[in-house]
Amino acid sequence: MDGFAMPPEWAPHERGVMAWPCRRSMWGTQLGRAKADYATTAKAVARFEPVLMVTPPGQEAEAAAACGSGVDVVAWPIDDSWTRDTGAIVVTDGAGQRRGIDFRFNSWGETYLPYDEDARFAERMCAHLGLERVDAGPFVLEGGSVTVDGDGVLVTTEQCLLHQNRNPSLSRAEIADALRAWLGVLEVVWLPYGLVEDDDTDGHVDNVAAFVAPGVVLAQTADSDNPNAKRLRANVDGLAAAGLEVLELDVLPYAVVGGRRVVVPPTNLYQADGGGVIVPVVDGDDGRRALDAVARLLPDREVVGVPGAVLAFGGGGVHCITQQVPA
Repeated sequence: MDGFAMPPEWAPHERGVMAWPCRRSMWGTQLGRAKADYATTAKAVARFEPVLMVTPPGQEAEAAAACGSGVDVVAWPIDDSWTRDTGAIVVTDGAGQRRGIDFRFNSWGETYLPYDEDARFAERMCAHLGLERVDAGPFVLEGGSVTVDGDGVLVTTEQCLLHQNRNPSLSRAEIADALRAWLGVLEVVWLPYGLVEDDDTDGHVDNVAAFVAPGVVLAQTADSDNPNAKRLRANVDGLAAAGLEVLELDVLPYAVVGGRRVVVPPTNLYQADGGGVIVPVVDGDDGRRALDAVARLLPDREVVGVPGAVLAFGGGGVHCITQQVPA
């Protein structure tokens, strides 16, 4: 696309973008905890880069008080708080120019209604940041469904991007061509699976894999008695077959929130500016094991844990609630 491409997540950032949780029909009794955990995540990211927090009109003061310094708060209409999927994907060229790609957002196949305001989040984000906005037309894509290595390779899952509730009129080859055109990649690697439990996003890749260097993928695995074990092993085999180096992250924690058991994959992390890595964790030994595993696999990064259980209750993780703006 005229020399523009999506940079890898570890490339320099101008800022990160987040949004304040507000869909009471989804969060229920966990809304207060969700706000507290979003604020904790914003503070963690703000240690490494500025953060823009978007709130519904009238909730600016609440968010500003919770998030503190380093987090700029602005208001525009939103339905909820998953900026990875609603925000623009910012692409750059070799001359330092930037564009915000505004993909169509259909709320993960009409899963949560209404979503009219979130469908305009990318447009408003580009306007606020002064970015040229490029409309991707009818092509449906969420940021959590792709990861790129900055060297021409994109990884996604068949479970999500081939789902009939996204782009039913397009073939696999046509979807791959669209990814190449809009995101400036050369090769698309298709993994078969997301997580068994991921029925909110239909198998987003950020719950199972994340590029952490050119040609190097952090990949989720699980114990043999976990229902995800064979699926995740198939993903690892697919990554290796594509010639990628695989770093296996063998801790897959669970927690109980609001009477419901949720999975908290540490691969759903955010690679902040300057080598920071913000990781969703659970309380107790499994949370410590997850942090230790990420730190062992990424020894040159500063790894920071933040509460992930309530985020998982809402349907995501740290990566899902953040969207980087490349410098």
